[in-house]
Amino acid sequence: MKETIESYCKKLKLGTTIPENYPQIEADTHEEFLEKLLRLEVEQREINRKNRLLKQANFPTFKTSKDYNFDNVALPESIDVETLKTAGFVEQKENLILYGPVGTGKTFMSIAVGIEACNRGKKVMFYTTAALVNQLLEAQADGEINKLMKKIEKADVLICDEWGYIPLNTEGAQLLFQVISNCYEKRSVIITTNLEFSKWNTIFYDEKLTSAIIDRLVHYSHLITFTGPSYRLQNSYINC
Repeated sequence: MKETIESYCKKLKLGTTIPENYPQIEADTHEEFLEKLLRLEVEQREINRKNRLLKQANFPTFKTSKDYNFDNVALPESIDVETLKTAGFVEQKENLILYGPVGTGKTFMSIAVGIEACNRGKKVMFYTTAALVNQLLEAQADGEINKLMKKIEKADVLICDEWGYIPLNTEGAQLLFQVISNCYEKRSVIITTNLEFSKWNTIFYDEKLTSAIIDRLVHYSHLITFTGPSYRLQNSYINC
């Protein structure tokens, strides 16, 4: 009997949850049994979906807001801690610009917010900005740029870490601008940077392009400022 049930579940693409769980279910009626069985299947599919989204996001490490200290973080009036912790701004397709010195927790926050977005069923893509630009340039050279752009367009949240750490060439800057333009009013962008807006021209070397990128990012953005000493330096062997 169990083999027959497994066979039917395979044909119906119901996975292995039902064959594994039905022998343990206790119920007084057929309806109660069926409800419990289907609920377990739905719960397992939700877990599988979240795990798939977390894997696809390609986070460099796993961080959550439960571990985050907001003491040295200045939030604008437009957003609060609870909205950050729940990634509530993603529903409105708003952006985050996380600005401050190296080592003050910007990447940590971007990952924590991204993971929460995944937990809420959103598709997230995490890149260092240099890695994203390199992928764009390689795709352009291979004639695959449209394919990569469509892949990025499927995301609900695009995270560009270390924005401005490495200057871009003209082609790379133009491709990155195209990505940001495609995100405008369609998905949320999270940027971590240690450069104030007035210095973004040192990244793109083009005032018009720089202004256009800032204009598209800032329109629906929350600028969050990070202060305080470097967390990594505080916890390095130098200070032990």
